[in-house]
Amino acid sequence: MSAADNKKLVQEMFVIAGSPDPAVREKSLFMATLADDAIWTVTGQYSWSRTFTGKQSIMTDLHGHVRSRLVERGRTVAHRIIADGDIVVVEAKGNNLTKEGQRYDNDYCLVFRFDDGRIKEVREYCDSVLTEKALGAFPA
Repeated sequence: MSAADNKKLVQEMFVIAGSPDPAVREKSLFMATLADDAIWTVTGQYSWSRTFTGKQSIMTDLHGHVRSRLVERGRTVAHRIIADGDIVVVEAKGNNLTKEGQRYDNDYCLVFRFDDGRIKEVREYCDSVLTEKALGAFPA
């Protein structure tokens, strides 16, 4: 796929993920696009910093834990999307509330690497202090 195709796919994923309608967000294009052997790396030097290997781990261990801490399924809205070859970079803002009533509106830079229309790798950059303050330390 071309850079334009990859960018369009990511734009569609974020339109769905950023919808205020939970029923729309359940139609996860991300899930359908994520390769079974994908990896997701949370960068930095804090409790969440690690690499999740495989679609199951990404969806259960990482996203599942985040969802368990939020009032409803998380929303993240993309503000800028840049594509070059098989790489798509997204600047995004979360719009979330924890079960304790604390806002979790993190700023993200997500770097997606595609292979033949499938997400093979994601590198996540975010405010680590806010993550641990709002969501707590990642379980050991």
